[in-house]
Amino acid sequence: MEFQKDLVKICEMYPQLKLNFRYKIWETDFLRFYHGQINYNISKTSISLYTTIYKGKKSCSFSLKGPTKEMLVEKIESVLALIDKLPEDPDFIDLEDDLTKSEEKIKTNNIKKVDLDRKIQILKNVAKTLESYKFKIYGTFICNYRTLIFVNSNGINKREISSPIYLECKAVNQKNEVTVLETYGGERFESFKETEFISNLTEKVKIACNEVIDVNPGEYEVILAPRCIGEYFMYLGSSIHAQSLDSKQSFFEGKVNEKVFLKSITLYDDPKNEKLINFDYNSDGHIYKKLSIIHQGIFKNFFVDNYYGRKLNMLKNGAEGSALVMETGTKNLQEIIKSVKKGLYISSLHYMNFINRKETSITGLTRDGTFLIENGNITKVVNNLRFTENISDIIKGISEIENKAYTIPYSENYGEFGMHSVRMPHVKVTGFKISSSTRTV
Repeated sequence: MEFQKDLVKICEMYPQLKLNFRYKIWETDFLRFYHGQINYNISKTSISLYTTIYKGKKSCSFSLKGPTKEMLVEKIESVLALIDKLPEDPDFIDLEDDLTKSEEKIKTNNIKKVDLDRKIQILKNVAKTLESYKFKIYGTFICNYRTLIFVNSNGINKREISSPIYLECKAVNQKNEVTVLETYGGERFESFKETEFISNLTEKVKIACNEVIDVNPGEYEVILAPRCIGEYFMYLGSSIHAQSLDSKQSFFEGKVNEKVFLKSITLYDDPKNEKLINFDYNSDGHIYKKLSIIHQGIFKNFFVDNYYGRKLNMLKNGAEGSALVMETGTKNLQEIIKSVKKGLYISSLHYMNFINRKETSITGLTRDGTFLIENGNITKVVNNLRFTENISDIIKGISEIENKAYTIPYSENYGEFGMHSVRMPHVKVTGFKISSSTRTV
């Protein structure tokens, strides 16, 4: 790629500087559907360059759209005219210098593989199946193709290609507006099982046809769907990053190699897992490899990037928590549900915010299907609930883990639709604190 070569040459043109480039060519095919009808479909290509210039400990960052060599040199020259007036970062030491490369495979462009006609046919099949239940569907169906290039003054010259797919299908009861959700995400579309996807959504729809009730605040035995425990672990990821250790906001400070959870809890970051959306490098360009985070309840590693690795004198590992995997347990889902005399099944979470990051205390709402469990059976729909909990207490309260894991994708649904995924089972949690009912579905 010619511009990639230009970036290397520009690093050589300015030996007095440290230059860091992230060059991104991003394509998307974004389809939104509403009430079972296609709302709009957008195909878009964006080419961007993100640059940070260091002169000693002083730095300046900027971005360019549709960059050329001439545009970049002109911008660097304008930065040189002002950078001496900027404040220093006393903790800056150097840019990423790990030259290790991943396999950097060429990947299938899923925009072409999963074309518009194929997307529409899948959605028609979903909508038709749910017609008899008086449910309509809405959501998004996104395919991206991204080439990301890392070049810096320390000799980094790497490329990552990805082509993630994200399908979110929300079914809405036309009588009472109860919603349920099914998602698919990955890079290998052959793993998408349409019949299974529709069947899973239909089973949720059937339960969502039941009576809607409120429940009182209090502590409950709950079954968290894979999406929920995945989100809790992602929020906990802020405590696992070395940045939180530096700011004294980490729950795990001083706990490396200490037992913090039950022996049944094992969590790792696995960016090459074939069931997940994959990554070759972190945002610095450091190679991103599988990392143990919690092993049989023992906290093992922080996510350590170049900046905080140097500042805190920690071994950098390139991990970012973008491919979390929780090890499974021994019981199937039906056995776990049968073990609950009176409790809740929580499908999804919404609008979560930290109260105290170091204590992992958080508040948020349930969403897209909260159900009452009575005598081992899911019986009624429960209005959405507000919870106030410590994530660490939720994990400590896990008493059962399903023997099967599911890939759960997440998409920003704005900007460049950044996507990642987790691999999680259902879990049963005791003592889950419900603070109030929203009295709305």
